[in-house]
Formats: sequence, C-alpha cells, structure tokens
Amino acid sequence: MNDAKLILVLADQLSTHQPALKSAVPGRDIVVMAEVAEEASYVRHNRHKIALLFSAMRHFKLELEAEGYQVEYLPYESDTPSLEAAVASVLARAEVSEVVICEPGEYRLLEQMKYFWASSLGKPVRLLEDDRFLASHNDFADWAKGKKQLRMEFFYRKMRERYQILMDAGEPAGGKWNYDADNRVGWRNQVEIPSRPNISPDAITAEVIDLVNAHFPDNPGDLSQFRLAVTRVDAERQFDWFVENALGDFGTYQDALVEESPWVFHGLISMYLNAGLLEPLAVCERAERAWREGKCSLSAAEGFIRQVLGWREYIRGIYWLLMPEYKTRNTLGAARPLPNYFWDAKTDMRCLGRAIEQSLDHGYAHHIQRLMVIGNFALLAGLDVMEVCDWYLAVYVDAYEWVELPNTLGMALYGDNAVIASKPYAASGKYIQKQGNHCQQCRYKPTKVTGPDACPFNSLYWRFIDKHIDKFGNNPRMGLVVANWRKRDPDEREVIVDWADKMIEDWT
Repeated sequence: MNDAKLILVLADQLSTHQPALKSAVPGRDIVVMAEVAEEASYVRHNRHKIALLFSAMRHFKLELEAEGYQVEYLPYESDTPSLEAAVASVLARAEVSEVVICEPGEYRLLEQMKYFWASSLGKPVRLLEDDRFLASHNDFADWAKGKKQLRMEFFYRKMRERYQILMDAGEPAGGKWNYDADNRVGWRNQVEIPSRPNISPDAITAEVIDLVNAHFPDNPGDLSQFRLAVTRVDAERQFDWFVENALGDFGTYQDALVEESPWVFHGLISMYLNAGLLEPLAVCERAERAWREGKCSLSAAEGFIRQVLGWREYIRGIYWLLMPEYKTRNTLGAARPLPNYFWDAKTDMRCLGRAIEQSLDHGYAHHIQRLMVIGNFALLAGLDVMEVCDWYLAVYVDAYEWVELPNTLGMALYGDNAVIASKPYAASGKYIQKQGNHCQQCRYKPTKVTGPDACPFNSLYWRFIDKHIDKFGNNPRMGLVVANWRKRDPDEREVIVDWADKMIEDWT
C-alpha cells in the first residue's frame, strides 16, 4: 500500500508549523507549491504582494528541500492556470494516497477544495484547520454563541486570559485591559522618526521582480522601492528592529497621520504574519517582554498586542462564522462607482491623495489611513461596498479576504449590519487636522464646510448624517450628533447637503 501523500502548500502558509506540513514525512510525501495565474489575477493585486509571495515561496522551497522534503515547484512561467491544475499535473506523474491541505484563508477556495476537488482529481482531499491562529473556528463560535453583540474588546480579554499575555496574578497588567485612550496623539513633528533598514533583493527576489514587472505591467506597485523580507530570518530581523527602535513610540503615535513618512512607528509585520513568516503568539510575547524589560510603555505594548491577539483573531473569527452570507451585506445601500483616482491618486485632497498614493506604490498604509481617510471617504461618499472591498483586497500586501472583508465591509463601511462596529466610523475634516499635518499642505480648509476651498470631508459628513438620520437617530452613540444636526437652521442644512451633492457628482 502506498502511504505517500501530496501536500499542497499555499502562498500564505509558508511555515513548517502549519498542520499539513507537520503531518508530512520528508522523503516520502510530495510537497507541491505553485505560482498560478488564477490566484495572481483574481483581483488586480499590488505587484509588491505578488513579488513578496513568489519570492518567499521560492525561498521556502529551498528551506524545505534542505530539510529533506521532496518539493514539486511550478513557477509562474509554467503557465499553470490554477491550484487545482497544479495538483492534477503532479498527480499525473506521482502515485499518492491522498491530497492534504491546510485550509485556505478565503471562502471561495475552501468551497472549491471541499466540494469539488476530490471528484475532479480522483483522490481524497483532506483539509486541516489552520492551527497557526490562536482561536480555532470552534473557539470563536463558542465565544459568540448566544451573544447579541460580538464586540472585539470582550473577545480580546478572553484571549489575554487564555494565553496569559499582559496578565499579573489573574488581573490585567496595570489594572486596565485597554490603553487605547493613551494612543491617539496627533502628529506635530514631536519626535524623530527612525530610518528603517532596507533589505537588498537577492538574486531570487531580483528575478521575481523582473517577472512581476513583465507579467503584471498594469498592476499597482512600484517595485523599484521593494523592501520586504522574503524569509523567516529576515522577517524576524525586521520585527526585532521594530521592537528595539519603534515600539516605544508606536503606542503614542499609532493613530497619527504623518506627511513625512509612510511608516512612522508602525510594525510593518502584518504581511509576514499573514504569509506565515512570523508567528502571532511569538510576536505578542516579544512585545510583552519589551515592556517588562522597560523598553517601552505598557500602553505601547498593549496597543500592539491588541492588534494581533485581539483584532486579528477576532476579524478572522467573524469572517468564518458569517461567510458566505456576510459578503452580500450592504447596510447603507452604498452603490456609487469607485472613482478613477483610487487607481492613480490624482485628487487635490492631500490626506486622501497621500494615503492612496502610498497604498498603490508600496502596498501599505497604516490602519488610520485605511479606516479614517480612505475608508471614511468611501463611507461618506456612498461608494459601492464590493468595489471598495475589492480595491482593498487588491492594493494591500497583507490583504487576504479573511482579514480584508470584515475590516472593510464591517469596520470602514459600516455595511455588515453593525456586527463589528456599533456606530459608523465617520468623521469630518477636523479629525484629519487633529491627527496630523496633511492639512498644512492641502488647498482645502478643514475650518470651512461649503465653498470651493472647503474641506470635502466636512459637507460629506453632514450629508451622510442627513441621509441616514432615521437609522442613526436610534443609535445611542450617534444621538448627540443627530440632535445637533436637527437643531440647525433648515436653510443652513439644505445649503450644506446641496453643496455635498454637487461635490459628489463632480468628484465621482
């Protein structure tokens, strides 16, 4: 009897700790990895993402071979159309008993593998739950059962207790669970932003960059600025640099909008976590150790850990709990087509233009740029939720549907029937001005609501409130805003809404 298995490793599973590889026997089982057209092009992926994954996959292949694994690697030049075709091509020349796969991070792929692959391939297909995450599907479902509201904060507390992160004698370190109130300082050039070390592309990465530029000429991404780690060792070095040089100021300025730097003090590790080059529990433990050693404040360590142990696990839980119906939601009926400047950043709004330009060129923007600049504009303008979600999925290096869809549909666009957010994350130009220094370089004035030089966020904000006033009037967190709008002179309200309507027509 042939006990050999075919192990399919996906581009975001580059870890020997993932369950399919943990079950593999070097020298007996066949590991299959493939750069396929379908996965590289189902949205207009940023070239940084394609280059990162193709290069990281090629490096991971060498690591596996050095450990004795037999790896069948299909490069992009092989013209393999899909992952299923890649597996079929190897099965045609190798005898195995079954196909084993760590479950993918996107529902569309899971559905194909679960319901169609066994019959089309003629082999049993065994899917293993991805245990690199810290909350299993059952863990999250058990936590969510019977709850009217699924708020991240309470899930996060359970995760802290379970993994004993930032806990002292059964209580949260410092006496509080959450130090977010300490982490909202706006940017006024208070401290020097450290220069980040660049990683020079090796021969493999240089070859991949040439390939991506040749095959994806119309995709966003300036690969002359490629600076990402493509191995576990280099990703760990990047994280170590963050802990030693930036974590201390990360908490204070994590919400800051900074004209001078796209990176500020952020970790820039989400792309490594999501591809398997870093492990989530390890980075949380490292951040906690930095605080206990006096290298950063408790608020900095807690703010970082909350994003990984809390938000990341919570968002994944929401995705798998509610898909596929979740993707069809559109609470506010947003349907306006995505403007062209989302693909070229040609807008006079300085904050929006900078955030989009950075996203397109680097495949990166920090969470406030994604939520409170780009997402805020899309929310206020009523842009089509699926077009916006597809844009986020396309442009960011760290984007996979499990993490992108709930963050965009639920958090940024308030489109998921209030599962994630209890109120819309909508804001006027005053918020943008408070959080950074973009307004100093902008032709629009955040102090004005209407007129050619008025910040568009201001009239759009009040138009948004006016349009959805019946829905928001019963929301206790929106009550004061709605009441203030209703108190305004009707003629003034009409002028503001009419101006916003005109601007939306001109801008979209």
